Amino acid sequence: MAQEPGIDQLEVADELIAERRAGNVGDTPEDMHPWMRWIVGNIDILNNWVGRLTCLMLVPVIFAMIYEVVARKLFIAPTDWAYDTSRMFSGAMFMMGAGYALMRGVHIRADFLYRNWQPRTQALVDGALYLLFYFPAMLFFFWISTEYTIKAWVTWERSMDTALMAPLAPARTAMPVGAFLLLLQGVAEFLRAYHQLGESRLRRWVLRLLPVYAVILGMIFCNSLFPDAFNLEMIFGAAFDGGIKGAGGVSPPMIGVIMIAVMLFSIFVGFPISFTLIFLAFVFGAWGFGGKMVFYLQTLQFNNVMLEQTLAAVPLFVFMGIMMEQAGLMERLFTSVQLMLSRTRGALYLAVLFVSTIFAAATGIVGASVTILGIMAAKTMNRSGYDVRLAAGTITAGGTLGILIPPSIMLVVMGPVLQIPVTDLFAAAIIPGIMLAGMYAAFALIRCWLNPSLGPILPEREQPTTSPYYWLEAILVIGSIVTFFTLIVMAFSGSLVGIFPFSSLLIPLGWMAVMLLGSRWVRDNKPAGFFFSDLWYEFFLGLVPPSALVAFALGSILFGWATPTEGAGCGAFGALVLTVAYRKLTSKMFYDALIKTLEITVLILFLVAASNFFGAVFSRLGTPMLLTEFLLSWDISVTLILLVIMALIFLLGWPLEWVPIVLIIVPILIPVLIKLDVNLVWFGILVAVNLQTAWLSPPVALSAYFLKGVVPEWDLKDIYLGMMQFMVIQVIGLILIFIFPQIALWLPTMIYGE
Repeated sequence: MAQEPGIDQLEVADELIAERRAGNVGDTPEDMHPWMRWIVGNIDILNNWVGRLTCLMLVPVIFAMIYEVVARKLFIAPTDWAYDTSRMFSGAMFMMGAGYALMRGVHIRADFLYRNWQPRTQALVDGALYLLFYFPAMLFFFWISTEYTIKAWVTWERSMDTALMAPLAPARTAMPVGAFLLLLQGVAEFLRAYHQLGESRLRRWVLRLLPVYAVILGMIFCNSLFPDAFNLEMIFGAAFDGGIKGAGGVSPPMIGVIMIAVMLFSIFVGFPISFTLIFLAFVFGAWGFGGKMVFYLQTLQFNNVMLEQTLAAVPLFVFMGIMMEQAGLMERLFTSVQLMLSRTRGALYLAVLFVSTIFAAATGIVGASVTILGIMAAKTMNRSGYDVRLAAGTITAGGTLGILIPPSIMLVVMGPVLQIPVTDLFAAAIIPGIMLAGMYAAFALIRCWLNPSLGPILPEREQPTTSPYYWLEAILVIGSIVTFFTLIVMAFSGSLVGIFPFSSLLIPLGWMAVMLLGSRWVRDNKPAGFFFSDLWYEFFLGLVPPSALVAFALGSILFGWATPTEGAGCGAFGALVLTVAYRKLTSKMFYDALIKTLEITVLILFLVAASNFFGAVFSRLGTPMLLTEFLLSWDISVTLILLVIMALIFLLGWPLEWVPIVLIIVPILIPVLIKLDVNLVWFGILVAVNLQTAWLSPPVALSAYFLKGVVPEWDLKDIYLGMMQFMVIQVIGLILIFIFPQIALWLPTMIYGE
């Protein structure tokens, strides 16, 4: 039997990472040629050190956001520099860390086909695509971004969207530096693939063709960037204009259609999606409207992502989730809920769903929730005679809530894509998330009521010792916690303003002090034999701190106290404080959290930038208008068009992660949605709920593999069958939100009056 990993061995970013490279940095195969070993090893070491230094950029972002919120809310002294600091440091971080991420193998792939190939086939595909896709794209990006950055330094360009008018040159320098590091790392990756081919005839042919490849690439490069000095028209007798503009007489909108078709095929080959999109945008942009324009278009899109302050919330929320998971609060809460419900049929199902709901809001990371819940719950479920299929379905379904319940990373990314406030998406996602969690719980309880053998009551020996007034214990504890969070909501909504200075902060904290002092008095005096069981203390300590942190972070965003980035910064700092309070913080753990944050940030934001570039080329070709007119020409209702779109996203969710779907597919649909006058907030929630099915729909459902990895004794077939039960519930929830949009729109309307 395979050995189960411990909680401390889990990588919370793994659900988005197809190929994390193991081993020590700089290690190379012993049979690799010495000169290749020297090049590969040193490039790896260089990018590793850059990544280890770059991840530290997150620290000033956190403290800048904390300083801004405190200065503005408590001292009415907003700062000018915090806004620019957060976006420039986070933007520079994802660009500077791109080479490190490639070295560690964390750029996302659609690899469900790739991973089943033989190593030599993988090497052949990788080597070919590095030559065809990677090097041309990165070479042009490096050159143009260098030119762009030099102009920023020479003119000392300043931002015009803030009062500070911060200089942009230092941040923009990250683009050519990042592109150069990517070029270097590409050389190392190509040499790895070349070595993997072995001593074959193909390898010798590659070596012979490399000089020819270098000459052709050099000619295209010189013609594109220096047409006056080197023009391929003189050689080939045809206007080149930086590429193949107008070749074949195909109209630009149709070029965009071909571009989408090629993209859908290319990403399934298994090469990192970001670089595939960049190359395709280069080629089809050059074909449609000329090479030089497309080069500058890429630099502009990467610059926009670097300076988008909302996206700075991504690394902050990721760091918050990692620190919360490292503090061990999830395990503590699960144990206490399990004991609290020990006299209830299906108690462990309820415990799993309760904990997964709380930590969906705390982490927003699906893979971590599934794996940790599998470790914590599976053994107890097996020992208690719980049904494997229902248990597996509960764990995997509960884990998917992290994609929807705010502050979800996916919603942070989706906001700028749909060009709507992230706050609206956060507010709209709360009720659907709670509704789905309730539907999961109702399904599990009903099945246990109909068939008690599916979730028997825990053995008496495993039930906790309580006072004779157990239900009074429950009422007092739960009532106190509900009161506490009600006071927090009232504080953010402004209901407590004007009572006395700082009442919005002091009243919730005062109530918490009353709860603690009251519980201690009862514990010491035991009036009439009444006392609070130890499980309630564990429940309180496991639930209240993370929930309060999420409530403060999310509430500050929803009620306008802070921007998403500021709220994320406060959440990240609060998670750090909680980790210290629970005596879990070490320098190694803190640094590891920064490194993991860098990896997943690069993965997401680099793909955001690449997708924006791809989308900009697509829009410039005029294809969105063509598709809009095509769809509107159908003699069908808006409802039916939306059903077709939802069916498309559902099917794409099988082989693809949410990242490429949100960043590539959704932008293509936006013109159609605007033309149909579809509420984009409602549509965003439909997409989010739909994409949850990607985690529950075989054969690609990653939740199954995460669970199988930590519970090897469970058969994959049983896991699939358990997941599919909850996928049906998921589809029912999606249908309800589709039929009754107010499920998603009521809360944003109530808060913002829109």
